[in-house]
Amino acid sequence: MSKSLKRVTRALHEAGIDTEIKELGLARTAQQAAEVAGCALDQIAKSMIFRGENSGEAILFLTAGGNFVDEAKASAVAGEPLGKADAALIRAQTGFAIGGVAPVGHLHPIRAFLDPRLLEFSEIWAAAGTPHHIFPMNPADLPRITGAQPADFTR
Repeated sequence: MSKSLKRVTRALHEAGIDTEIKELGLARTAQQAAEVAGCALDQIAKSMIFRGENSGEAILFLTAGGNFVDEAKASAVAGEPLGKADAALIRAQTGFAIGGVAPVGHLHPIRAFLDPRLLEFSEIWAAAGTPHHIFPMNPADLPRITGAQPADFTR
């Protein structure tokens, strides 16, 4: 088990989330992850990372699988202009590689915002710290375990 996967498993356990990690195989898109999980596309919680242009920090936007981050709305929510987060920033702040950023288990605290669409389901699936693993959870737990604030930032 990779260090990233162990960190996510530990963070979920410490948060009282009892879940089972599932291996994706070759799934590279939210649609492919949904097919493996046997769920709707919007039940996939995508972890979209942007760089705050003023703070220089990574900012996490947890987005329903079929939604896209609207950069103008997201900048307004974050309170600063946003730019593209490169792989080095994502790895340094979260400890995860692009494609495997989990909502929990980050190396350093991260500001996070939550697409309210995710809260409409009884179960969602999120990356488990690698591009090849996901886990199911109750979305009502997301604000508690991530500190993410529900906000309108999608198009």
